[in-house]
Amino acid sequence: MSTTTNKPLEYGLDGPDDAPVLVLGPSLGTTRHMWDRQIAELARQWRVFRFDLPGHGGAGAHPAGSVAELADRLLATLDEAGVQRFGYAGCSLGGALGAELALRHPERVASLALIAASPRFGTADEFRQRGVIVRSNGLDPIARTSPERWFTSGFAAAQPAITDWAVQMVRTTDPGCYIAACEALAAFDIRAELGSIGVPTLVLVGSEDQVTGPAEARTLVAGIPDARLAVVPGASHLAPVEQPAAVTDLLVRHFSTAWLPAYETGQHAIPAAPVKPVLAPPPPPAAPVAEIAAAVQPEAAVRPDPHDAGLKVRREVLGDAHVDRALAAADAFSGDFQELITRYAWGEVWNRPGLDRRMRSSVTLTALVAGGHLDELAFHTRAALRNGLTADEIKEILLQTAVYCGVPAANSAFKVAQQVIREETTPQE
Repeated sequence: MSTTTNKPLEYGLDGPDDAPVLVLGPSLGTTRHMWDRQIAELARQWRVFRFDLPGHGGAGAHPAGSVAELADRLLATLDEAGVQRFGYAGCSLGGALGAELALRHPERVASLALIAASPRFGTADEFRQRGVIVRSNGLDPIARTSPERWFTSGFAAAQPAITDWAVQMVRTTDPGCYIAACEALAAFDIRAELGSIGVPTLVLVGSEDQVTGPAEARTLVAGIPDARLAVVPGASHLAPVEQPAAVTDLLVRHFSTAWLPAYETGQHAIPAAPVKPVLAPPPPPAAPVAEIAAAVQPEAAVRPDPHDAGLKVRREVLGDAHVDRALAAADAFSGDFQELITRYAWGEVWNRPGLDRRMRSSVTLTALVAGGHLDELAFHTRAALRNGLTADEIKEILLQTAVYCGVPAANSAFKVAQQVIREETTPQE
């Protein structure tokens, strides 16, 4: 059976066939053409491999729900193209993908450049909220505001053609793939793993970047052992587009000094670590069968504690801000209750495989209307939007409850849900 993990990414190649390969990764909402102004120079000494994210630039709409899945699909695509070891430069989501590759597949990555990147992109709530906006309104609100996030105001005003190009790039992206990429960024967090990135790394950031600015860049440099920082003046989030010459020069210098000399001398392979023999302790004396049975029986009955899994699901469904408030308000009196709902409601029930989260949200909304629990209905309406229900689907659920739970209960529920839906689906101008 086909899965998205074996769907190859669409790509293009420039430069000499026998040159070392340099992979360029795009930002969320852009296409491989965001690198057009780097290609002439980079392709002089590298075989440049540019790819499109799923559903971007006309690429197949096969969503990838995590950065790890994107990395697997990129590696599978590189395998098909006969590429084993490569340099990698990526912008924003493309940078997250590069960091993931360096962490999970260090034998493949020779050198790394992270542009407008971060070990964690904002908060999970921000990206899931963006997914709700797209699901409710399409990509037009995101497209219209993209120049404000990507470029300095002076550049946007002076380059209307590039500004229009940016808007159209986002508008033509598949909404489902965009939402999946938002979910991938919501879950991405490698702050604790930066020290394990072992390849030479350039961290490049625009001085005016308001999305992932110099502070995030310095966090990367402080955490990655072999990293250096380059700040590009007069550039915002899409520095390769806004300041192409400066970015190209930095990339050429980085990959020429951190990778090519070793490549040209044939010493670019990672030496295998020496294998040390491990002496196994002598086996313990055999125990009587009855004792073995008695020892095994209790162990088989032990179940893993569902608390951590429950906290993860609870945060994904309700949002970090809501869960943080609930946990911060817990004291000696209510703390045990918070533990109970995290462990059993979220870890045991919401985490079961029998229903997807859309269905669980539908059931939850119905039960809350029936019980008249309007406070919980409010934050579970938000959760339902995050879990993929549309405003129209929530309306249909509430209409159904009017028949089976009573018109007064549904009337109150409509007032609560309507307010929440307005707050969550109205684009921020």
